[in-house]
Amino acid sequence: MTDTPGWASPGSAPSDGQESGTSGPADAAGRPDAAPPADPSGEQPQGPGVKWSKEQPAPGQWSAPTGAPAPGQAPPPPAGPGWGGQPPAGYGPGGPGAPGHGPGGYGAPGYGPGGYGAWGAGWGGPPPAAKPGVIPLRPLGVGEILDGTVSTMRAHWRTVLGITLAVAVFSQIIVILMQRPALDSTANSQVLNDPNATADDLGRAMGDAMLGTGAVLVISLVFTVIATALLTTVTSRAVLGKPVTTAEAWRDARPQVLKLFGLVLLLLVICLGVFAVGMLPGILVAVTGSPAGGIALAALGGLGAFLAAVWLAVRYSLASPALMLEKQGIGQSMSRSAKLVRGSWWRVFGIQLLAGLIAGLISAVIAIPFLALATAFGGGGMSGLLDGTSNIGWAYLIITGIGSVIGSTVTFPITAGVTVLLYVDLRIRREALDLDLARAAGVQGHGSDAPASGS
Repeated sequence: MTDTPGWASPGSAPSDGQESGTSGPADAAGRPDAAPPADPSGEQPQGPGVKWSKEQPAPGQWSAPTGAPAPGQAPPPPAGPGWGGQPPAGYGPGGPGAPGHGPGGYGAPGYGPGGYGAWGAGWGGPPPAAKPGVIPLRPLGVGEILDGTVSTMRAHWRTVLGITLAVAVFSQIIVILMQRPALDSTANSQVLNDPNATADDLGRAMGDAMLGTGAVLVISLVFTVIATALLTTVTSRAVLGKPVTTAEAWRDARPQVLKLFGLVLLLLVICLGVFAVGMLPGILVAVTGSPAGGIALAALGGLGAFLAAVWLAVRYSLASPALMLEKQGIGQSMSRSAKLVRGSWWRVFGIQLLAGLIAGLISAVIAIPFLALATAFGGGGMSGLLDGTSNIGWAYLIITGIGSVIGSTVTFPITAGVTVLLYVDLRIRREALDLDLARAAGVQGHGSDAPASGS
């Protein structure tokens, strides 16, 4: 038994580091001397050893604290708190005033399964993480990421609503102005509905329709990038619990907006290139004289290209927040995203898919009633929709545009917020970003002893 205070009985522990059983000097062979021989009368020597004090207490004085005192001895003094004996009040299963060890609860007296509150209270896990803003500064769960997104929309609703509503209104106005002339082109409509139209006429009409659709997609992409840039800044401020206005968000995001455009366009080109490579062999086979085989090969290549595009999209899905928040270039932000997603691809995919499904469901719930109203009052009625004779006019486009504006106002913050909080979560898990965030938020005592990032 070691001589650690509190574990060895006083008077029984060896002195000066000697272990029990080695009370004398070693003999010539290196073995410790045997114990001194017993007195012929059968009594053990009572004198103290050479390293002990001459005045030793009587052996009976060191009885257990709960034992009865020896005859003629005074009872031992009561044990002090914390070193044995009866625990003080508040140390037991009943909470305050109940002795003994038992459940207490976090922050409540008691030392047991309940928690760790006052001195001597029970241990119930680590203290809660600091939460200066919309998320706790620790690794996040899926529910906490979604809750942080909704909390950002609630805490900064003026800024979020101003950004998303302005972006959605301006983009939808431009889209309507571009769609109306294309839909009003009677020549293309007649060609597409004419069963006797030549291949050249059909190709020209389809080219015009695809050009108009492509222009609408480009306009939508431009405004989506702007909304993403601004909402990334808002969400990053919400994590720190700091207010932000639309002007401040634009001032912080403006230097990186052009790079964000370049990043989005590069990712689109990569995805289109993957589809082209996957479907090109089937197209070549179909052109050279085997349409059926070519179509089957193109479908198989398209499926493979789709899977590859999804893998790349998830791999680089965090490049946007990395570019905006770390102020990096396009290539560096893509590398950062790939590094953060490595080993967590399925988790990132699942969370992004869940956010997309939620956003799509909300958008559909909002858009369907407006589509029904537009069809009933602006497109020739429901009968015209069923028989194919509906006329899409200004009323139809305006009503459906209002539905699109409302849907975009709600869904933009969801998709952007989930992406930013997922980026923050992965950096907390891999790089202890919570320490830097706590220092930036001014949280006292959180990571104050930890070295700064990059040191």
